[in-house]
Amino acid sequence: MAAAADVPVRVCHQEIVRFDLEIKAAVQDIRDCAGPLPLLAELNGRVKDKFQLLRRRLQELEQMAREQDKESEKQALLQEVENHKKQMLSNQAAWRKANLACKIAIDNSEKDQLLQGGDPLRQRKTTKESLAEGASNITESLMGISRMMSQQVQQSEETMHTLANSSRTILDANEEFKSMSGTIQLGRKLITKYNRRELTDKLLIFLALALFLATVLYILKKRLFPFL
Repeated sequence: MAAAADVPVRVCHQEIVRFDLEIKAAVQDIRDCAGPLPLLAELNGRVKDKFQLLRRRLQELEQMAREQDKESEKQALLQEVENHKKQMLSNQAAWRKANLACKIAIDNSEKDQLLQGGDPLRQRKTTKESLAEGASNITESLMGISRMMSQQVQQSEETMHTLANSSRTILDANEEFKSMSGTIQLGRKLITKYNRRELTDKLLIFLALALFLATVLYILKKRLFPFL
């Protein structure tokens, strides 16, 4: 059962690694891109889609981590999710730098065309529009990451609240156990005391009975054998 339950976790982890590598490759393509502008827009669209898929898989992995029975496995998976999120933020920063590098390359190309007598005004306008779209996509992706981090913080607060309640419950149970332990010890002492008193009572009864029998025998002796 445990091995079967680990299959979705492994599959999700493999997809996260695959999306991470695809994002890195797409970002490198943007960094190496010098145009045309439709190609840059297409590359940015691919990166955006990959980030959306990556965030979805991270959320699934986090949910599976919280459903783990063993606390050690749960914490290990949550730490893995945090590492992937940090890597995603690093990819996000690389994406921004790649777009900046591409803009510089396109600007240099426009300057070369201008020096050669070309008319880059139309291309410059399209370039600005493409860069604005790319910046909008990056901003949207960053907002998605921010929302994810906010959800993570909220879930962490709920987990801390649950742990605090559990700790109070354990402390209350411990105090109740101590109280019951004291009551049991007192009962044990009382039982021991009653057992000793019972033994003493039996001894006194035996001595009284022996004294009674001796008295009866003495009286019988005096009446039946007065000469003795």
